[in-house]
Amino acid sequence: MTKRGTIRTGIGGWNYDDWRGSFYPDKLPKTRELEYAASKLTAIEVNGTFYRSQTSATYAKWAGEVPDGFVFSLKAPRYCVNRKVLADGAASIERFTRSGITELGDHLGPILWQLAATKRFEAEDFAAFLSHLPKTVDGIALRHVVELRHESFLVPEAVALCRSAGVAIVYAHSADYPEIADVTADFVYGRLQSGDASIDTGYPPEQLDAWARRAMEWSEGRDPLDLPRVDPDSSGASVPRDVFLFFIREGKVRAPHAAMALMDRIDKLLG
Repeated sequence: MTKRGTIRTGIGGWNYDDWRGSFYPDKLPKTRELEYAASKLTAIEVNGTFYRSQTSATYAKWAGEVPDGFVFSLKAPRYCVNRKVLADGAASIERFTRSGITELGDHLGPILWQLAATKRFEAEDFAAFLSHLPKTVDGIALRHVVELRHESFLVPEAVALCRSAGVAIVYAHSADYPEIADVTADFVYGRLQSGDASIDTGYPPEQLDAWARRAMEWSEGRDPLDLPRVDPDSSGASVPRDVFLFFIREGKVRAPHAAMALMDRIDKLLG
């Protein structure tokens, strides 16, 4: 049998009024929205951690409301990444990673470090930033992924630095940001940002079919040949990889339906 990593599909956050009636039942208490979302999806990217600090008690509460196998990806705080000099954020990075995130336990997924769209690639500064990302906290291994939103990162050197650090690069399906499908870690992280609210499943069926195929290829240690890579002559290790695909931004009202439709396709491919 082909060895594969685990594939998860999800959404950004879980508090969104327009999901009331379209995803959440009308009479569902707001206090049970996370529990409901986690019963239908396999991952959530938490945007709130970008704007404000959370407590250990909050992380523990979230962990207690989701089933086994469900994970949270945490967007790192803006004060860590919205800097002219990324290397100066070491103290902020340590403060965040020691703020109680390990209370999530097995539900802790990748940490997303989203760089400003205006942040240009400067090799020495970027390398220093990557070196500040801790491998473990409280004995728990951490996974890191960076979203590189300036076109200056479309160079093999940036990819090589991430691969050397074992940090993944976000694959962004977006008209606004660079597409980088180079695999640089033992997992793949996609942010699918081109949904259409007029389509019940957020994306057309044929596009969901294509994403299901790509997810399978990534999970088996292969690279989808129809996605752009910055350095096609250099590949990540051909080993099973976990895959995280989140539907966010455009067509957000249909994001949960897109995530469920994609997972349904993947489950059918898995047999």
